[in-house]
Amino acid sequence: MLKKIINDLKKISNKEKALIFKKFFKTGKGEYGEGDEFLGINVPDVRKIAKKYKDLNLKDLKEFLKNKFHECRLCALMILRLQYESFENKKELVDFYLRNTQYVNNWDLVDLSCEYILGNWLLDKDRKILYQLAKSKNLWERRIAIISTFEFIRHRQFIDILKLSEILINDNHDLIHKAVGWMLREVGKRDEKVLKDFLDKHYQKMPRVMLRYAIEKLSKNIRKKYLG
Repeated sequence: MLKKIINDLKKISNKEKALIFKKFFKTGKGEYGEGDEFLGINVPDVRKIAKKYKDLNLKDLKEFLKNKFHECRLCALMILRLQYESFENKKELVDFYLRNTQYVNNWDLVDLSCEYILGNWLLDKDRKILYQLAKSKNLWERRIAIISTFEFIRHRQFIDILKLSEILINDNHDLIHKAVGWMLREVGKRDEKVLKDFLDKHYQKMPRVMLRYAIEKLSKNIRKKYLG
């Protein structure tokens, strides 16, 4: 079945889009996506194929997730996400996800998977794994830690996003700055006071990108205050 899925993806590949994606996802030497390869397939089309093969077994899914093509890894994560929604033993899938984070190696792969699998699983559980990931040397594991909190934020659970933001406030990568700022902005959309209390303590040491993302939905005067 695995060969069939890959063939289905290759049938709808697009060389022109692949070249655009290689630039968009920063695949040059020294960039965060260095060496990644693309088929040139849009997310909605990858999602259609994932739905078609949502019953793929975990052994094949692991091989699929190791594929050199970005869209194959994305499709594997979408299948895992679909299985998580209906699978009775969700812990098995969460453990599978955590064992294979090395293949969740670009921001879209993180953002389209972690909150729906790891974040959802941790809604009513101990969240120490997120603090371990937040201290990882691996950029994508740190992003998994912060984006997974989106599921908590939707349920108005803000403690962990605030604590993780404090841990990551001095991170050296702009993809973490953007992710933290984005999650803080989502907190502010639900409770502006919680966001402003956090900003009052930390805005002076927040990276500029992180701060701009966090305050994007606040009023002009409040944004001016923090940027000033």
